[in-house]
Amino acid sequence: MGFHRRRACLALTQAALLLAAAGGAGAAGFPDRALRLVVPFPAGGAADIMARGLAQQLTEQLGQQVVIENRGGAGGTTAAEAVAHAAPDGYTLFFATMGTQAINPSLYPKLRYDPIKDFEYVSLTHTTPRVLVVHPSVPARTVEELIALAKAQPGALTYGSAGNGSSSHLSGALFSSMADVRLLHVPYKGSAPLLNDVLAGRVSMTFDSYAVYAEHIRSGKVRALGVTSLKRMSALPDVPAIAEAGLPGYDVSNWLGLLAPRGTPAAVVDRLHGAVVRGMADESARRRLAGMGIEATSSTPAEFADLVRTEIPKWEAVVKKSGATVD
Repeated sequence: MGFHRRRACLALTQAALLLAAAGGAGAAGFPDRALRLVVPFPAGGAADIMARGLAQQLTEQLGQQVVIENRGGAGGTTAAEAVAHAAPDGYTLFFATMGTQAINPSLYPKLRYDPIKDFEYVSLTHTTPRVLVVHPSVPARTVEELIALAKAQPGALTYGSAGNGSSSHLSGALFSSMADVRLLHVPYKGSAPLLNDVLAGRVSMTFDSYAVYAEHIRSGKVRALGVTSLKRMSALPDVPAIAEAGLPGYDVSNWLGLLAPRGTPAAVVDRLHGAVVRGMADESARRRLAGMGIEATSSTPAEFADLVRTEIPKWEAVVKKSGATVD
């Protein structure tokens, strides 16, 4: 090997060592400023409620402020795309949902992000079933009565969702398909504006988070007919699972978690993961979430990514069977 070539190789080696040292130092000092947690729905909805609790836990664990940025629109794709193309330094994070990672690939043929390849998976954070609630003007007090009403009046009943492609959208689409009824889908830009129209009776019903509707169920402003998981919810012990109340086999349990852009250093991902695990193990936070029908959880990055890989074909089948679209 010639002198100049040896010098070039030595220079490249030294540069690589310097970069590695710099990366290690950066990870060791992470975070040294505020972080941004992008939420794919507007403020006031279920995802926002969970994200704000998570941000508080991360702030306490990391010693830096975690600031919420609500970026609703297009079933969460707008927010997901923004984070997928953000700087991979750990300071821009994504509060991912079942919709953004597992449902959207089947609903949006020109999706501008890859739910697996464009992100570093950090941890699951929450799991929660949805609640089927109707406005009191709907003359149905059970799931069976609702199905009978929908069969008698095809297309007359409306169900609102937090947006095209959201899990509340697909919950209703799956219900319609399995019950063999025709319900009119009305998409909103998040759970908060949807809630207003459900309470006003401008839409007949929705499949949404108990956290959003808890006080309205208790006050009688809406009527809970069933929960979307196979088992009853501890926060609503007297409300049956839809599967036991007229639609055997119906099962939709939503999950959410923390992601970073692809290329975020492994040491930074590890730091974030540890913060999530410690934060979600906090007993007071767990009790508060349980009262809203939400389970605080955590996972390894690999477990979270594997879950998404499993859920994508599952929801692809649901989309095809139900005929759900984003139009």
